[in-house]
Amino acid sequence: MASDRESCLNILIAEDSAPDRLILETIISKIGHWPVVVADGVEAVAAFKERKPDIVLLDVLMPNMGGIEAARQIRKLAGDEFVPIIFLTSLSGDESLVECIEAGGDDFLPKPYNQVVLQSKIKAFSRMREMHQVLAQQKSLIEAHNQHLIREQTVAKQVYDKIAHSGCLNLEIINSYMSPLAVFNGDVLVAEVSPNGSILILLGDFTGHGLPAAIGSMPLASTFYGMVRKGFSMADIVKEINAKLHGILPVGFFCCATCIDINLEKRRMRIWNGGLPESFLYRAKTNSYEVLSSRNLPLGVLSDQNFRADSKRVPLELGDRFYMWSDGVFEARNNTGEMFGEARLHDLMNRRLGAASLFDEILGQVHNHIGESDKDDDISLVEVLIDDFPVKRLDENTHTASKGQLVDWSMSFQVTESSLREFDPLPLLVNITSEVPGLKDRSTTLYTVLAELYANALEHGVLGLSSGLKKDPKGFAEFYKQKRERLRALSDGWVRVSLQHTAEEHGGLLNIRVTDSGKGFDPGNRSNKDEQMTSREEGKPDYFGRGLTLMKSICERLIIHPPGNDIEVDFRWHLDDGHD
Repeated sequence: MASDRESCLNILIAEDSAPDRLILETIISKIGHWPVVVADGVEAVAAFKERKPDIVLLDVLMPNMGGIEAARQIRKLAGDEFVPIIFLTSLSGDESLVECIEAGGDDFLPKPYNQVVLQSKIKAFSRMREMHQVLAQQKSLIEAHNQHLIREQTVAKQVYDKIAHSGCLNLEIINSYMSPLAVFNGDVLVAEVSPNGSILILLGDFTGHGLPAAIGSMPLASTFYGMVRKGFSMADIVKEINAKLHGILPVGFFCCATCIDINLEKRRMRIWNGGLPESFLYRAKTNSYEVLSSRNLPLGVLSDQNFRADSKRVPLELGDRFYMWSDGVFEARNNTGEMFGEARLHDLMNRRLGAASLFDEILGQVHNHIGESDKDDDISLVEVLIDDFPVKRLDENTHTASKGQLVDWSMSFQVTESSLREFDPLPLLVNITSEVPGLKDRSTTLYTVLAELYANALEHGVLGLSSGLKKDPKGFAEFYKQKRERLRALSDGWVRVSLQHTAEEHGGLLNIRVTDSGKGFDPGNRSNKDEQMTSREEGKPDYFGRGLTLMKSICERLIIHPPGNDIEVDFRWHLDDGHD
C-alpha cells in the first residue's frame, strides 16, 4: 500500500497482453495507486491527454502504435513537466534499449513482472517527480522575481538617466568616456555651465557597482545641476553634496570624486579632489605635466562640520589639457588577472606628451589590455582642452532672474527689549543671506559684519556701555559683567536690522543698515577719545575701537548717520572674485 507520505498516483499502463495488463493492474491497485489501463500506443497517447497520469508504463511492442513512438508523443505532450516513462520489455539488446531511452524513456521493467521491483521503481520515480516539481516551482519563482527586477531596473534606469544626464559634456573641448560594469554605472560624470560662464565638471566613483552604487548618483547629480544653474560656487556645491551623501548613504559607502571649475575667459581652474587618482594638467608652454593630487577624503565620509571644501586655484594657458579618470582605468585586468597599472598609464602619458590623440590612445591601450576578459570595474576618463572656445551660458539672465531663489529682496527685522535679553538674531540673518547663491560661501565674512554692527548697536547704543572698558583683561570682564546686569534690567530699547540685496550681472550688492534706540555717538569725538586712551597705554595692544576699521576693510561703503545710532554698509560681491 502507498504510505501516508506517498500520495496515490495515477499510473498509465499500456500493455497489449491481457494477462499482463491484469497482473500490472492488480499490482498497482494493491500498492495503493490508481491504474489507467490501455491496450496499445494510440490509446496510451489519448489516455495521457485525458487523464494526465503521474507515471507511464509502456510495453515496447504493441499493435497500432508501439511504445517507442507513444513515448515520443507523450514526452512532447508533457513539455517541461517531468512524467517518468518506464518501458515494459523482454528485449535485452543494447540498440533496442538505447532507442527506448532516446525516445524519452527513463527506465525499464523486465518481464515477467516482479511486484517488489515495480513498487521500488514507482517509489523512486515518485520522489524524483516531487523533486522536479519543487525545482520547477522554484525556477518559476526565480523567473518571476527576475522579470520583476528587470522591470524595476528599467524604470530606475530611465529615472537615473534623466537625473544624471550628460549636461554640457558635448562641448567640443571635452572628451569623455564611461563604460559601466553593470546596468547601472558606479561612476558618475556630470557637467554644466554656470551663469558666469564657468564649466563645472564632477567625476565620481561610488563604492561598489550596479544599482547600490547608482543610488547615490541621483542626489549627487540633482544637487550638482540644481546648484550650478543657480550660480552657487564649486565649494558650496561640493559641500552640499557631501552633506547629502553623508546623511543618506550607509556606513562604508562613499564617493571618491574630482570636481573642477574652469573659466576659459579668465584662464583659471579650481580643483577639488577627494579620493580619486591624481589628475594631470598638460602645460603646453613647458611641454610638461602638473600633477594635481587628492587632498581630501571622499564625499559622504565626513560630517558637514568637519568637511573641507577648499579648492586649489590653477592658472591656465591656451593649449593646456586636463586629464582625470577613475581607478577603473589602471585597475583594468586582462585574462591572466594582470592590471593595466598606474605605471603603464603614466609611461604612456609621458611617451605621448602633448599628443592630441592621447585620450583615444589611453582608451585603446586599456581596451587592448582587457581583451575579451570580463571587466572588474567601471572605467571613466575625461579630457578638457583649454582653448579659445566661446562658452554659451545657459541663460544670460539666469543669475538675476532665476526662479526659486533670492535675487532682489529686502527685509527689516527689529528686536525689542524682551528678545534682546535672550535671543541672538545673527544665525537667522546669516541663514537668510545664505539663500543667495553667491553669498552662501561668504557667510563667514557676512557674519563678521553683522556681528560687529549688532554688537555695536546693542552694547553701545541700547545698553550704553563704553568700549573704553575693554582696555585690558580686567576691563573685558567688567564690560561683560555690566552687559549682563544691564540686559537683565533692560526695560526699553530695540535694534533694527534692514537688509536690501540687489542682483547684478556678475554678483550683487547687499546693503546692511543697523539702527538702535540709543543716543548715538560722534565718531570724531570717539576716535579722539580712543586715541587719547591708547596713547596713555602706549606699548600695550589696542583691545577696542577697531570695529569701524574692520567694517571699512570688508565693505565697499560705510556711513554713520546722525546722531550716530544708525550705521549703514554696502557689501558688494562677485561670482568669481577668487575668494577661495
